[in-house]
Amino acid sequence: MAHSDTSVSVNRRIEASAKDVFDVLSLPDRHPQLDGTGFVRSADHADRVTANGQTFRMNMTGDHMGGDYQTDNLVTGFVPDKLIAWKTAPAGNEPPGWEWVWELEPQGPNETDVTLTYDWSKVEDKKILALIEKPLVTKHQLEESLSHLAEAVSGS
Repeated sequence: MAHSDTSVSVNRRIEASAKDVFDVLSLPDRHPQLDGTGFVRSADHADRVTANGQTFRMNMTGDHMGGDYQTDNLVTGFVPDKLIAWKTAPAGNEPPGWEWVWELEPQGPNETDVTLTYDWSKVEDKKILALIEKPLVTKHQLEESLSHLAEAVSGS
C-alpha cells in the first residue's frame, strides 16, 4: 500500500474472476455501491465503459465542494479485465489532473489482486491544490472501496 505526496494506492485480493471484477468497475451505475468516501451518490448519465475517451457523469456530494455537485469523468485507461482509469472534473470543466486507476491482476480463475490508486500528481493549478486538503481521499477510504468491491462482486 503505497503513499506519496501526490498519490495513494491500496491493494486487496478479491475472490472473483478479473472478468467479474471488471464488469462491476466498468458500470458507473455500480460506483455508488463501491464508494468508500461517501461522495458518490448516483450516476447521472453513464453507459457501461467500453473504451478510452468515453465520459460519464456522476452525482456527488461533499463539503469540499460546498454540498451537492456533479463530475464528468474522462476514461483514460481501458484494458478489459486488466485496467480501468478516469480523470475526474467538476461537470462541464476540463479534468484538472485527478485520476482514479483500478488495476486487476488475475491470481487464478476465481481470485484477482486489485490495486486502486487515487493520483493527483498531474494537478498543476496552484489555486485548486491550495483549496483541497491533500489527500482529499484517504488510504482508509480507498481500502473501504476495495471492501465494497469485494462485497459487490460476491453478490453480483
